Amino acid sequence: MGHRPSLHPPASLAWTIWALGASLYLVAFFQRVAPAVMTDELMNELGLSAVGLGHLSAFYFYAYVAMQVPTGLAADRYGPRRVLALGAAVATAGSIVFALAPGFAAASFGRLLIGASVGVAFVATLKLAAHWLQPRRFALASGLTLAMGIGGAVLAGLPLRLAVAQFGWRAVMLFAAAASALVFVAVVAMVRDDPANKGYVSHFGGEVAAAGERPSVWRGLAEVLGYRNVWLLVLAPQGIAGASIAFGGLWGVPFLGAAYGLSREAAALVCSAMMVAWAVGGPLAGAASDRVGRRKLAYLVGSVAAFAGWAVVILGPALPLGVLVALLVACGGFSGAMVVGFAFAKESVPARLAGTTAGVVNMGAMAGPMAMQPLIGWLLDLNWGGVIENGVRVYEAAAYRTAFSIMLAWLALSVVALALTRETHDRAAGLP
Repeated sequence: MGHRPSLHPPASLAWTIWALGASLYLVAFFQRVAPAVMTDELMNELGLSAVGLGHLSAFYFYAYVAMQVPTGLAADRYGPRRVLALGAAVATAGSIVFALAPGFAAASFGRLLIGASVGVAFVATLKLAAHWLQPRRFALASGLTLAMGIGGAVLAGLPLRLAVAQFGWRAVMLFAAAASALVFVAVVAMVRDDPANKGYVSHFGGEVAAAGERPSVWRGLAEVLGYRNVWLLVLAPQGIAGASIAFGGLWGVPFLGAAYGLSREAAALVCSAMMVAWAVGGPLAGAASDRVGRRKLAYLVGSVAAFAGWAVVILGPALPLGVLVALLVACGGFSGAMVVGFAFAKESVPARLAGTTAGVVNMGAMAGPMAMQPLIGWLLDLNWGGVIENGVRVYEAAAYRTAFSIMLAWLALSVVALALTRETHDRAAGLP
């Protein structure tokens, strides 16, 4: 007996479909930070200098960012199921190439494949959520997807370090390839683009075009970029995500050592706590936005609070350690409000452009940290006092505070961009 055509899919099935898409995003975050805990092994076995290791890691990041808009276009044109399945398959191949690489060139090609393939995960998962989940749950789903990714980053921390020490990095990367293959099988077997494919009524707010009726992908991109809110929501997350990732993922540990005398282990724990708060803040901000039905308000409040917290950390005097940790955790938590931007953007365009819009906005979010990390490094070098220890440049706390000024400037730009957006009031308004 078929399903009654008037019924939407049960919540358990809808969230399962979402989780299968989000599982590839977990793989994405895992692969993004994995090299950080096996630097010695990579440098020794692949014959890399520190610069070579940096380039090896960057192949993932650049490929990931480059895939955001194409992923949105492909998800709208061909459906998220095909995009996720192809991404998981290529991620499997890339992980195998990386694990078996005899040298830098092959390892870099493997990382390039991994970055490009898992770069489809976030946008395609949001496209699934737009079809399978109630519209008022979309912001929550965006936050939970980010939390799923942070879970992958946690797995790539101490658990991965212990596994590499026990089995070697190549064996662990082959295991990661097997995990990607499992995601591929699950997506092909269970995921469908729309509830109608399983006999249910879709939550999608627009019409699903037939294969022969799909518009040009470039026409869709041009149409998305014609909406004012989209441009502003591309700018808005750059300072927020940039500050969190630049500090928590690269410069926070040495700053905390220089300014507060923390050991690398203690400083890393503080940064990890900040990133976990970011993951928790996303779903909370999404749920609050869903409850009040106002996207701009939730996003703007979180962004202003994050700016204020960072201003105290960067511009204020040395703080008691407990106050410092509390402020950094608060900055991470409030920064989670950036995930509301995906629901905000989705409601600013026609429903058929949801995937393309998510890709454009996500590219903006990733552009912030991609540009901010080297800019901070450049400012550090400009303010370097000339001290070298064990062949490594040592920067004073004042140099970090000066370099971090770029974070505050970018955060201010984010707040201004948000202030100029138009509220959608939890509906697909297609605002010009």
